[in-house]
Amino acid sequence: MGKKYTGVFVVVCTAFDDQGKLDESALRRHIRWLVDDCKVHGILPCGSTGEFAFLSEQERKWVVAITVDEVKHQVPVIAGSAACATAEVIEYSQHYQDLGVDGVMVVPSYYGHLSQDELYYHYSTIAKNVELPVVVYNNPGTSGSDILPPTIARLAEFDNIVALKESTGIMQRIVDINLLAGDKIEVLCGCDTLALEMFAMGVAGWIAAPANIAARQCVQLYHLMVEQKDYPRAWEFYKKVRPLFDLFENSGQYVALAKAGLELLGRPVGLPRKPLLPASPEMRAQLKAILDTF
Repeated sequence: MGKKYTGVFVVVCTAFDDQGKLDESALRRHIRWLVDDCKVHGILPCGSTGEFAFLSEQERKWVVAITVDEVKHQVPVIAGSAACATAEVIEYSQHYQDLGVDGVMVVPSYYGHLSQDELYYHYSTIAKNVELPVVVYNNPGTSGSDILPPTIARLAEFDNIVALKESTGIMQRIVDINLLAGDKIEVLCGCDTLALEMFAMGVAGWIAAPANIAARQCVQLYHLMVEQKDYPRAWEFYKKVRPLFDLFENSGQYVALAKAGLELLGRPVGLPRKPLLPASPEMRAQLKAILDTF
């Protein structure tokens, strides 16, 4: 299987106005900047950084519809369709297919600490009922369930389970999955502090939250490491941008940071939705100091 999801896919922020309602013009403006000016390779609405868990069903569908309309097939749109119940994931995915997305990404049911058999049932049932390509999102830090390599290998037998966003930070997983599943499933970087290392391991796709505010830098790292295979230049560049990735990964405040960063760049998309809080003054100062070096 050839690599399908190569390059930098941005987990886009969901834009809100001053009343906390969805802001269509700000969302369109943000997407247009990422695609036209920053030359990202893909857009991912309703991911974790898109605050999908804090949106209503109607809002989630609206965000995806606006995203598809604004992107206009310039780059792939992979929509987050995660939910706790398997049937609900299928319903979202089928609706997104009707809207014209290019694929869906699904983090495990984020309440329940699922067993490996339950995880296999969840994703295999989705695969059987959804025609779209499915990206499995392994993030035990948010979902409470770790999809182990043998389970990934079982799921790779489904033709439409095409990729895995691997966010555990365990580099051994890349080798384990490759040994068990071969080229039946594509591993994507889901740990921003390991982007260069995962590129060096043969990973060619990165689903990145920091790309909301540093898309050009993320694309440049991909260009140097994957396309040009210029490791010395990639390493020097990585050292300059790594503090931003550290701040995102180590604080866990990726929504607040992305939105604060966009405000600092003069491209505001509103505040996080409660219960999420805006970045603290101290974190904003850290973020500004990093952005000022770019």
